[in-house]
Amino acid sequence: MPAQIASVTGTGIPLLLDDIDTDRIIPARYLRCVTFEGLGEHAFEDDRKQDPSHPFDNPKFQGASVLVAGRNFGCGSSREHAPQALIRWGIKAIVGESFAEIFFGNCTSNGVPLVTASAADLKQLAAAIEANPKAAVTVDLLQQQVRVGTVTVPCQMQAGAKQALVSGNWDFLGQLVDAAAEVKQTSGNIPYLNGYKV
Repeated sequence: MPAQIASVTGTGIPLLLDDIDTDRIIPARYLRCVTFEGLGEHAFEDDRKQDPSHPFDNPKFQGASVLVAGRNFGCGSSREHAPQALIRWGIKAIVGESFAEIFFGNCTSNGVPLVTASAADLKQLAAAIEANPKAAVTVDLLQQQVRVGTVTVPCQMQAGAKQALVSGNWDFLGQLVDAAAEVKQTSGNIPYLNGYKV
């Protein structure tokens, strides 16, 4: 049965920058991999080399699972490697002002909720995480809230993506596995799959 995702709770990591593209999330030289395994350690690799204080290198944010981002996060190339790198680093939900459409779809199809909040509310969340990096951050899809400590802000999510996540229908492979008997029965009734010739 595909997993139903109604909320995500974990510690947070703030990265309040706008227009972070997929080339920055995972550099192009890692696109030749056969599997996505090991991509997590290379998330934001070039940014981290240029900025020793990058949050993804900061020990106090290690193990975080909720990323607080800026506007137009995930823009640029439509590569699935970007969400896969974040997932393998440990990210399970992202809160931002807005997201690139294809990146949003890739995250949703991998079970990672992306919710939007105002710039002012994102600053509040980032400040609360900075003040207490061990505080639990909850992204609640049903209540449409993000909570950290005493800070609670409203968030929004595209209705179709929300429904897919909370119902478990985001996991297309899981749906196929669950419906294996029906798939086999249907394929058995399709003439061109069974050697039928016109």
